[in-house]
Amino acid sequence: MKPTAKYLLIALLAVAGACNYDFPESPAPEPSSGQADFTKMVSIGSSITAGVMDGALYNRSQQNSFSVILARQMEQVGGGPFRVPDINAEVGFFSPGPGGISLGRLILRTNPNTGVTLPDPIIPGNPITPFTGNKSELNNFGVNRISLGTALIPETGDISQPNHPAFNPEYARFASSPGSSTLVGDAAAALANGGTFFTFWLGKNDVLGYALTGGSNPGLLTSDADFANRYALALGAMLQANPNAKGAVANIPNLNALPYFTLIPWNAVPLTSVQVSLANNAYQGYNQGLDQALAGNLITAEERNLRRINFQVGANGFVMTDETLTDLSDRGLPSIRQSNANDRATLTLSQVLGTSIGGNPLNIVGLTVPVGDEYVLIPSEIDEIAQKITTFNGIIANAVQAQADRLVLVDINQMFNEVLQGQISAGGVALSPGIAPPNGAFSVDGVHPNGRASAFIANRFIEVINQKWGSNIPTVNPNEFIGNDLPR
Repeated sequence: MKPTAKYLLIALLAVAGACNYDFPESPAPEPSSGQADFTKMVSIGSSITAGVMDGALYNRSQQNSFSVILARQMEQVGGGPFRVPDINAEVGFFSPGPGGISLGRLILRTNPNTGVTLPDPIIPGNPITPFTGNKSELNNFGVNRISLGTALIPETGDISQPNHPAFNPEYARFASSPGSSTLVGDAAAALANGGTFFTFWLGKNDVLGYALTGGSNPGLLTSDADFANRYALALGAMLQANPNAKGAVANIPNLNALPYFTLIPWNAVPLTSVQVSLANNAYQGYNQGLDQALAGNLITAEERNLRRINFQVGANGFVMTDETLTDLSDRGLPSIRQSNANDRATLTLSQVLGTSIGGNPLNIVGLTVPVGDEYVLIPSEIDEIAQKITTFNGIIANAVQAQADRLVLVDINQMFNEVLQGQISAGGVALSPGIAPPNGAFSVDGVHPNGRASAFIANRFIEVINQKWGSNIPTVNPNEFIGNDLPR
């Protein structure tokens, strides 16, 4: 090699190393539908499908539901319009308040006196009003608080029976024929009318309603046999509506991932030395009664120790009822104990814990007045709920497998567990298992995903659908979707 050529080669190599040249990337695959047809998608489900966030269905939440986001992406592969039963509410309806005033969606408020930030409703809320659009053109059949049982009976939408246990005003507002139609029937009719694809996410409320109320109402927990029968009926109706339509089916997330059951700690009662002395004196007779019950072989030493109430300076467990304790009422001893690390308080406990009853400063909820069953899940209830979710998800998986050519399972349970473990992120920005902005995955109610998390859910649906049918529906950037608002 000649010297000139040699030095020129060295110079070129040096320049190449300094420039860090980026070679052109391969072009992204063109969007395509693969072996599926997304011309008309129909979605049926409960609150997450409807778009409930912050405890209410309102304009912004409805338009940021996973189903709306998913349908929007399907437009790029031939999907048509996705019409929802517009709620026309800026604030939404959370619950009735005192004096008949409706409460709106929850927001984060910081107490100026304590500095504590907790969910608090907007007042007033918006009433639930009838849908005035064309019901026959709807694509989204998501309804808050709907269970498999109520999705299959006409009483759910019967406006002439508003006091019926099954009546749901959020379905009645857009039922095709209030009093005779059913949610499953309406969704199946929409699929039969030119539908080509559907999402199915029912079953969550067959266990969640029981859990949200602290396991206090066993009637809200569906039996295994009823769940299997009702699930087969509901999913079967969708499959039969159009024998050529394909669908994506989601399962039930575990409660471990929901902030509703994790935000309020079991030891949420802080006490000073003076307060400790007063509280312990109040339970001296109760503790002595437990010792006597032990001596009389009415309870074991383990139960006596569990039930003994003893406060210390600092954080303490709250006093609560426990229906699984031995009934000692004939001895004047209530079935109460202090909460411990094995219990799970519900988010609603924050509204009553530490408040006085009847204005009496001596009657303090969680201290001298036991917390009610509806505010706490005890270990036996936690195990019962976990087993139900496992059983129900097994039924769902089997139903999907039985129609493997037409259905695909979207494992939302696994996805929520990934959120809990900090394994979900986009662009280096994680999705955390809480409600704190900006990265919290859940809306302020601690149960429903917010807009940003809904985008992640839509992406999970897209990924599973693409893999199953060789389609290429583009995913979204979740960081472009809003999370929770900052505290006020």
